[in-house]
Amino acid sequence: MEVKNLIRDLPDFPKPGIIFRDITTLLRDPKGLRVAVDSMAEQCYPLAPDCVVGMESRGFIFGVPLAYKLGVGFIPARKPGKLPAATYSAEYELEYGTDRLEIHRDALAPGQRVLIVDDLIATGGTAAATAKLVERSGATLVGFCFLVELLGLGGREKLPPVPIITIVQY
Repeated sequence: MEVKNLIRDLPDFPKPGIIFRDITTLLRDPKGLRVAVDSMAEQCYPLAPDCVVGMESRGFIFGVPLAYKLGVGFIPARKPGKLPAATYSAEYELEYGTDRLEIHRDALAPGQRVLIVDDLIATGGTAAATAKLVERSGATLVGFCFLVELLGLGGREKLPPVPIITIVQY
């Protein structure tokens, strides 16, 4: 089964000239979802992570089942004000302004091996901010995994020099 065939293209969303890669059509397909998560797990297993960090909110969709398949824990990187205990935060740039992600200060231990997961990498800002959170915690970033990579937007160049795994590229 080709995962890419289950991702719907929506032209001119969210604005004219952009083709939105809609993963909801993949998510509703039981076999396709299984193939996607299994493919991610197979490629990430050699990185030997101790835990998976997924970014709000679509990183949760793939991060939790991937952590389950790898037999490790899951750490959510959330929008500001969503976590109840003391946090580390990292800011990143959006098309119009900035945003921030946070993780609990006690979520990761120094030296713990961390895999960062999200549904998509485009410009790399969210993933780079999450890498900063891992670094601030003293944990070791072992790689990134994305279901979709939008080539040509320079996302990889913003990330630290660790393995970057993607399942589908456009």
